[in-house]
Amino acid sequence: WRHSTEKPALYHVVTRVVERRFAFGVDEKERFRTLMRMMERFSGCRVLAYCVMCNHVHILLEVPPMRAGGLGDAELLERLGVLYSDSFVAGVAKELEDARKEGDEAMAAEIHQRFSYRMHDLGQFMKGLLQRFSQWFNGQHQRTGTLWEQRFKSVIVESGTAARTIA
Repeated sequence: WRHSTEKPALYHVVTRVVERRFAFGVDEKERFRTLMRMMERFSGCRVLAYCVMCNHVHILLEVPPMRAGGLGDAELLERLGVLYSDSFVAGVAKELEDARKEGDEAMAAEIHQRFSYRMHDLGQFMKGLLQRFSQWFNGQHQRTGTLWEQRFKSVIVESGTAARTIA
């Protein structure tokens, strides 16, 4: 099921703040939600339910398979625009345009692969979300070092009753 090409996988994901200290106030919760929604739009994953507590987070995440044939150029650039600056996206668009003009499909595929490996993947979704939040949090609170107790934990969930119960 995890590697299905048709059915999305559902995961209950939990991550805790180091030393289980209370790190999430109102501003931190809002920033976490904003970054989570950005990663959702970039990755193609879907947050079905979530709960941001004072010292940990629960997410019910749907990870659909990448569709056959991958993303088109326009969709790739749109997703990149969620996380990257306009100038960066324009640079990638130029690279793709040049590769397509030259008929170099291998180069175009390589450009796509540079970014698409981070899409439709639980580990990459959480890595991007937690790294971005940690960088913001550490900057806001003049601190350094890890914010998370350990790697996130995830359990695959059957759709239906189990997913509704977790949500």
